[in-house]
Amino acid sequence: MLKSLMAKPGSLFSLLLAALCLCNHFLDYSLALQLSQLGDEFSWLTDEDDEVAVVQTRRDSQKSCDLSTGKWVFDQSYPLYDSNCPYLSTAVTCQRNGRPDSNYEKWRWMPQSCSLPRFDALRFLGKMRNRRIMLVGDSIMRNQWESLVCLVQGVIPTGRKTVSYNGPSMAFHALDFGTSIEFSWAPLLVELKKGLDNKRILHLDMIEGNAKYWRGVDVLVFDSAHWWTHSEKWSSWDYYMEGNSVIRNMNPMVAYEKGLATWAKWVDLNLDPRRTRVIFRSMSPRHNRENGWKCYNQKKPLLFFSHQHIPEQLMILQEVLRKMRFPVHLQDITSLSALRRDGHPSVYKKAMNQEERQNPTATGHSSDCSHWCLPGVPDTWNEMLSALL
Repeated sequence: MLKSLMAKPGSLFSLLLAALCLCNHFLDYSLALQLSQLGDEFSWLTDEDDEVAVVQTRRDSQKSCDLSTGKWVFDQSYPLYDSNCPYLSTAVTCQRNGRPDSNYEKWRWMPQSCSLPRFDALRFLGKMRNRRIMLVGDSIMRNQWESLVCLVQGVIPTGRKTVSYNGPSMAFHALDFGTSIEFSWAPLLVELKKGLDNKRILHLDMIEGNAKYWRGVDVLVFDSAHWWTHSEKWSSWDYYMEGNSVIRNMNPMVAYEKGLATWAKWVDLNLDPRRTRVIFRSMSPRHNRENGWKCYNQKKPLLFFSHQHIPEQLMILQEVLRKMRFPVHLQDITSLSALRRDGHPSVYKKAMNQEERQNPTATGHSSDCSHWCLPGVPDTWNEMLSALL
């Protein structure tokens, strides 16, 4: 009887068998649909291998996208804010200080192998909602902090933003986002203290006095280079100290490596990469040759370098980062910024009267070829920073 039912096409047995297969197929589909609706909580049940592949692809993509190689292109849609931003220091508001040209504000960095997104203040604040980002370093890092604050503050109502101070740190707060954008003064990262006879001692193996302000921050951006290379006349210390040893003379680059090693050890021991993102920004180039007048009256970026020079500080930094356990991202801004000798304040680092403006080189003004006019080059550093985040 069973054999005869199975043998007949369209028989009751065939219909039952087809219905059973259809039911099983429906149940499989229903289960898959339920799993997909549960979201990420159970995604590892079916997509573990795919998830790993996606992460690896994302990492490979970041490695292949070299934001530091490219060219400057003139873009009339820039700058992204004007020099009336209330958070700018007088020394970097070159337009207000009388600089006659403004094209230095309109150059956009275009990477060679990928695109650099235009800075989007609301998107940045959304990514940093209920988080703290702190820029740690010298006055050029302060330069970058002012740029970042000016890039975001325009989208925040007047009564919903404020600035607070805590020791060597200051913070801009976007209240509706719970976001704070902070700057902490630590140009050498390690501690500089007064000793006997009021002598200034640079402690190459001490950092906690500065680092205590870095704890609890979600994104830390570091920079330290310029103060290590000041000539003896302008040096900020009289002696080095390491352990109990006081040292009068030391190769500045040896001292720099020791100071960075102390910083690296602190990061490795005190920060959790699951909670904190760490970025180290490479040194900002100076155009100080010819007694600081190399950048005066420059109106265009360089198109290329006659010879490529890698600063010794950058090579030391790369080696220190390579030895660390903590994954620190190196943000390389040195070469792209070296093309912008037109972007410095030069003599326009303070307000000038009419007579001074007519002949700025004959009035005893010095020329600042280290810091940057704002709006200007540090805005590009922050576009890169936003892309990294």
